[in-house]
Amino acid sequence: MTYVIHGATGAQGAPVVSALTAAGKSVTAVTRNDHAVVDGARVVAAAYSSPTDLTEAYRGAAGVFVHLPIASEEDRQIFAGNILTAVRAARPARVVFSTSGLPIDPAFGGAAATLAAGLTDSGVSHAVIAPELYLENLLMPYVIDSVRERGVLPYAIRADFPVSWASHLDVADVAVALFEHPDVTGVVSVGQYPAITGPELAEAFGARLGRDVVFEPITPEEMRTSIAPLIGDGPAADVAGAYQAMSTMPGRSITPETSAQKLLGVTPRTVHQWLADLGV
Repeated sequence: MTYVIHGATGAQGAPVVSALTAAGKSVTAVTRNDHAVVDGARVVAAAYSSPTDLTEAYRGAAGVFVHLPIASEEDRQIFAGNILTAVRAARPARVVFSTSGLPIDPAFGGAAATLAAGLTDSGVSHAVIAPELYLENLLMPYVIDSVRERGVLPYAIRADFPVSWASHLDVADVAVALFEHPDVTGVVSVGQYPAITGPELAEAFGARLGRDVVFEPITPEEMRTSIAPLIGDGPAADVAGAYQAMSTMPGRSITPETSAQKLLGVTPRTVHQWLADLGV
């Protein structure tokens, strides 16, 4: 039996592929390009827009790792419905869904909440990985270039806003552990605890880079204009909207009771460890 990994050539899926192949598991990489090459994996072209493609990819799988791609909310709702159709038809042994930080509370609505609720209703063994914010966001050029050139870490959160940061590498570690522990179900929070503030984040960058780094809060609009050339105007506007909504929150901290640390014994990387793993 194989493990089916969505986004296998992207930032979220590729570390899961690497972790599974390193453990000697059979991996099927789901991509939009059937000519893609993924080391150690069989490649299958399957589109989120095709429940038929997804059903075929999931059939007989030991596990499926899935996340919703950057797209309009309308498209994500369609993709979530198609994933659920395929899960119900193919009935893989296990599904692990990473929210990518999107809300899954039904009160908020949205595609991630639809997918999480649908998995619960499907009767298929599953778990939901719930990170808060990704450390990889800090590798966006407008952030990391500023850190290197000016000693300033700009980000669209308040200086007193604590975040349980997590990396894609941490999510991959948790995904593999969840495949190995089907008894762990429901939501698993992934991220540092205690959460850290912007100045503490900048301090960790400074310690790794051997220079003083200070934190600079920026507005969601400034963030939007910085990332639009990279991800497109529509997705950038959605991201800015999410950060605007976040500005009224006290922070983005995981819940220790549902953490990967407690449920799986998997501890996420510190900022310093993450930067060292990336060779930054």
